[in-house]
This record gives sequence, structure tokens and C-alpha cells, in this order.
Amino acid sequence: MSNGDIFVGEIIGTAILILFGAGVCAAVTLRYSKARASGWVVIAFGWGFGVLAGAYTAAPLSGGHLNPAVTIGIAVDTGTWGKVWIYLLGQLVGAVLGAVLAYLVYLAQFQANVRKEGTTEGTVDEPVPTLGIFSTIPEIRNPVANLITEIIATIALVLPVLAFGLTKGLGESGITVLIVSLLVVGIGLSLGGPTGYAINPARDLGPRIVHTFLPIPNKGTSDWGYAWIPVVGPLIGGALAGLIYHAAF
Repeated sequence: MSNGDIFVGEIIGTAILILFGAGVCAAVTLRYSKARASGWVVIAFGWGFGVLAGAYTAAPLSGGHLNPAVTIGIAVDTGTWGKVWIYLLGQLVGAVLGAVLAYLVYLAQFQANVRKEGTTEGTVDEPVPTLGIFSTIPEIRNPVANLITEIIATIALVLPVLAFGLTKGLGESGITVLIVSLLVVGIGLSLGGPTGYAINPARDLGPRIVHTFLPIPNKGTSDWGYAWIPVVGPLIGGALAGLIYHAAF
């Protein structure tokens, strides 16, 4: 794979992933969305389908990593680091692009995210917090616990992804991406409760950057004090998964 193919493939694939993922979070979160309050299961499947669409699209060009933790895990296992920076840069650019696209899809809903005064009942309609549409927020803010959660959840992603390569027939049949997509759904359902399961540094960092600069009414903080955890945790988890895989398999 050429450097250009890798870069373009990771941009396109990661943009699709974030478009689906941030899109489903917006659909469930924002007022005046037909999917509002449809719940965590919908979010988990939306992210899983994002992996499915993004990875299948990017696979012919870059292999469809879409995640720095996956790229790092593969590099730790194989010892091949020469193209890692291209993957990581493409993933970050794609994540930024995907977040902007999701914002444009729900532009009217974001613009309607305003405080309403003077209702007939005399109450105030508070704006909906928007950071959770773009990036992860822990339910209990405990840096050590949050970091451990992200490390373990990322190992639960990257180690099976590496092991799937040893399963005869999966690669030839083209079903590997589907299995990984279901794996992401499972991680969301089982391990996503504490932190929102970033398990992907680009998935959290790129959209958080976009949230910082977008003109969203009443958008609130982008919570940069927490932002290092969904970056560092998955990178550690990806590296540990690569080490475990290399030692055990």
C-alpha cells in the first residue's frame, strides 16, 4: 500500500465511522430528532455500523485500521513502524471531517439548541449538552478508574482484532470487518458504561477539536482536562494488546 493510499483510505474510512457514530449520538441526544431518547443500545449499534461501513470502504486502500490503537497494536506485534504516522494522521483528519459532517446533518437541531424563556407553564427549557455527541464523558470522574476502563476496553478490541487474522477463512470470506463491527457493539454494551468507550484516540480527539470551534449555541465546555484519558488509555491498551498477542500467539 502506498503512503497516499493509506492516507486517503484512513481519512475516508474514519470520516464515515465518525459520521455514523457522532450522528447516532446526535440523533439520540438532540431535541427535535425523531430518534431522541432511543437509548444506549441504539448508540452501540450506530457505532458498530459506523465501523462496518468505514472499514469496508477503507480496506482496499489502507486495510481499514480507523483507530490509532489498532495501528499501534499491529506495529508492536510486527515491529513495523515506518507507516504508523501516516495512519495516525489520516485517522485524525478523518475524525475531524466526520464530526463536521455529522454536525451539518443535524445543523437545524444544533441551531435549535437554545434556552427558551417565558413558556406558558412558566418554566425554562434548558439547552441540551452537546459534548457527548462528539466525545466521551465519564459517568464518574475518577482519572485512575477511567484510564483503567479505557485500557481494558481497548485490549478487548485490539487483541481479538489481531487474533482474527489467525482464523482461517475470515479474511478470504471478507467477514472479518463484520465480526469486528459486532465486537465494537459488544464492547459498547458491556464495557461502555463507565466512560462511553472511546477505545480510539482519533474518535475522541478529532471530534473534541471540532466541538471546540463549531458555532453551536449553548454548547458548553469541551472538557479538555479529561481529554488525555481517551487518548492515552487506548494507546496503552493497543500497545499491551500487541505485546500480549506477540507473546501468546
